[in-house]
Amino acid sequence: MSAPVVTADDRGAVVVLRIDRPEAHNALDRQVMAELTEHLHACRSDGAVRAVVLTGSERTFCAGADITAFDALRAEALIGPHEASGGAMWAALRSFPAPLIAAVEGVAFGGGCELALACDTVIAGAGARFAVPEVRLGVIPGGGGTQRLVHAVGKAKAMAMLMTGDAIDARAAETAGLVAEVVPAGTACAAAVAMAERIAANSPLAVALAKDAAYAALDSSLAQGLEYERRNFHVALRSDDCHEGQRAFLDKRPPHFTGR
Repeated sequence: MSAPVVTADDRGAVVVLRIDRPEAHNALDRQVMAELTEHLHACRSDGAVRAVVLTGSERTFCAGADITAFDALRAEALIGPHEASGGAMWAALRSFPAPLIAAVEGVAFGGGCELALACDTVIAGAGARFAVPEVRLGVIPGGGGTQRLVHAVGKAKAMAMLMTGDAIDARAAETAGLVAEVVPAGTACAAAVAMAERIAANSPLAVALAKDAAYAALDSSLAQGLEYERRNFHVALRSDDCHEGQRAFLDKRPPHFTGR
């Protein structure tokens, strides 16, 4: 059997998933996508997990798709294009209910940039770089890059990145809105874990409902999004966690949330 290429560091409420394929700069191949999907499903079914950090090495987050596998992908796409392009992994990322934080060091190119975009937020080391250079290979992003990049950074910046293939550095990515925070090189994972722990201290139900409502803004009109938010607000308002949060505030003590 092949050695695992995605590892899971279970820290209780927070799990760190790390792509570990250094010989290929953490490029996405079938094994990486399958193992990442499996770990996401395991985290989803574990009630103790309240946030997940996705990262690579201190030199490379993910260099994109494994170009050596293009011929195999081309043949598979004739039979099952969804799976050939990692459809199960992208679907698992898209439907994951708990917060997903990308901790990026080094390059996040192509599928690596799409992987970061598929997470809820991104913490980047100062030396991180982001690009969607697929046009230089005669192809386009296939993991949501053309769609999520426009939502993340706006039409003008997204079009420039998509059509030139040029990379932007961490500070430019932060200014554009792709990255939430830039931290000193080598500390992105630690900063992401710290954020995940702050998130994990909150009501998991409220966090999931907030995430769910926020994503509705990407797929609906403002009026529809506001109605969706109102529905989720009333679900949260009637929850045990809301009652606990209210009592803890009045009692001047830390809340004990259960996710119900």
